[in-house]
Amino acid sequence: MRVPAFEALLTDAGRELLASVDDAEATRDALAAASRLREDPRVAGLDPDLPVSELVNAILTQISLRVRGRVKFGALADRMFFTPNGLEQSTRGSVAAHRAERISTVGPGPAGDLCCGIGADLLALAGRGVPVEGVDLDPLTVAVARANIAALGLGDVARVREGDVTEVAPGAYPLLVCDPARRGGRGRVFDPAAYSPPWDVAVGLAEGSAAACLKAAPGIPHEVLPAGADTEWISVDGELKEAALWFGDLAGGPRRRATVLSERDGARTRLDEEPGLGPAPVGAARRYLYDPDPAVVRSHLVAEAVARVNGALLDERIAYFTADEAVRSPLWRVLEVTEVLPFSLKRLRSALRERKVGTVTVMKRGSAVDTEKLRRDLRASGPESATVVLTRVGERPFALLCRELPAA
Repeated sequence: MRVPAFEALLTDAGRELLASVDDAEATRDALAAASRLREDPRVAGLDPDLPVSELVNAILTQISLRVRGRVKFGALADRMFFTPNGLEQSTRGSVAAHRAERISTVGPGPAGDLCCGIGADLLALAGRGVPVEGVDLDPLTVAVARANIAALGLGDVARVREGDVTEVAPGAYPLLVCDPARRGGRGRVFDPAAYSPPWDVAVGLAEGSAAACLKAAPGIPHEVLPAGADTEWISVDGELKEAALWFGDLAGGPRRRATVLSERDGARTRLDEEPGLGPAPVGAARRYLYDPDPAVVRSHLVAEAVARVNGALLDERIAYFTADEAVRSPLWRVLEVTEVLPFSLKRLRSALRERKVGTVTVMKRGSAVDTEKLRRDLRASGPESATVVLTRVGERPFALLCRELPAA
């Protein structure tokens, strides 16, 4: 999609056309929708200098992206504009709101949102009254971000300009947000040095501001985390989303934090590093097994989680832990252990048969077993259900038969 075709959608006639397309029908049969739009004289009238096919593609692309965007932005997506890459790389609405709340506590700005993309973080900051300027290199992305600012009525506090963030001087913005691009021509980029801008450039920009937040992939190696930053790993409804590094006036809290957000009920739960805590104890399986949220695991805060339930790890290298009591929290899942078996297919199949288990959920950490093949080989049948947890203690593989407790 080119900028002129996108800007045609921002006219009154373009918005009317977008509103007139049935998104469910267009998603179900895009070819039929395209055929109808090509015959609609209003489409050609959007911009006589552009091919009708290009305008039709722009309309259907926005319809499709808005449908997909509801996963990240809810009903707000129906008022927003997107590009395919912009939607893919944009911050989820709940995460952007969580971050904007923290950023807004340090002062009124002005803020710079570098590599702003379609503007998810920028919109969240502006929605909290923080004056913010977005910067992005791609002309179409800049046009889309501007359209989103206008669509949400935030033009008084937010703006976007086209520019290369590597040319931004450290300290140019007293309050900074930077989200380096983590996708290239071959897909997702895992090496921080290959981010755009590169990791050392992004860190330099963050360290040069009075307060800054630098976003990174959640799998970023701990050894590349700057010594002066606090790092927060964020998950949403059990899915790990990103790492946020806090600098300057936004730092000074725990060195590491796991934050678990729930879009189902709006809850926010966090687990902070406890300096001097030491490694978690290791012990045999007790009545309850705990499966920590991926934000807890990735932040290396499993020992803090174990301490909260007075528990012990099954194995010092694996994140499952166990306790005598069930303490429910969004930070972990709790399962009641009914039996612990040295792993073998024959032994496990027999145990499930005795319990008349026909529905089996398989979880694993530290196990090389192919879970799909295991389900087939178990040939489970019966009215009951159970969760089978595959793990190891030392070098020995084990299977724990469990019943999962309702979520917190």
